[in-house]
Amino acid sequence: MPVAERRAQLIEAAMTVASRDGIDAATVRAVAAEAGVSLGVVHYCFQDKAELMRAMAHAITAQNSPTDLSTLPAGIAIEDAVQAVVDAFWQAISRTRGAQLLSYELTTASLRHAELRDVALEQYRGQWATGEAILAEVARVAGVRWTADTAALARIMVAAVDGIALAWLVDEDDAASRGSIEAIGRFIATLTEPADQAPAAGPDA
Repeated sequence: MPVAERRAQLIEAAMTVASRDGIDAATVRAVAAEAGVSLGVVHYCFQDKAELMRAMAHAITAQNSPTDLSTLPAGIAIEDAVQAVVDAFWQAISRTRGAQLLSYELTTASLRHAELRDVALEQYRGQWATGEAILAEVARVAGVRWTADTAALARIMVAAVDGIALAWLVDEDDAASRGSIEAIGRFIATLTEPADQAPAAGPDA
């Protein structure tokens, strides 16, 4: 099996073990047993558990993020573009309850263990980068520019979706959670101006 395919198989096995038994149970030995391979195969694909955890974090981020916005037509209204992103976010969240819970467990576990601490940082860096990419694509197709710093706006988006998703895991209130994400989307849509318009004079404009 090509290394890329084997890595994908082992990441899936690690997520299965972690979802079922918890992050601490996702040892290299347990992942090897779940995947039906030898320990040597796991060590060939991943240097250690930290590297495997980082790969899991990247996989979860990709799974939870609506990165494919190719269906958004050029010239779409900013409100409609943001609504499409909101829809994609909610679908990604509501269809992957296990991955959502695992994402929080991965973050807290990495903060509790010094050797895994960079996993949480990489996890959030990936989410922030994805958020900025989404903002850039939405601005492009809608013909607008953001009036707020996109790096800061991406962090706001990630923090808001994180909190809403966690609340949804607790109360399982689909309507309230979906409504909260839509409210965030409506707010974000107001932080734009037409791309062909002269930029605002300053931060107080």
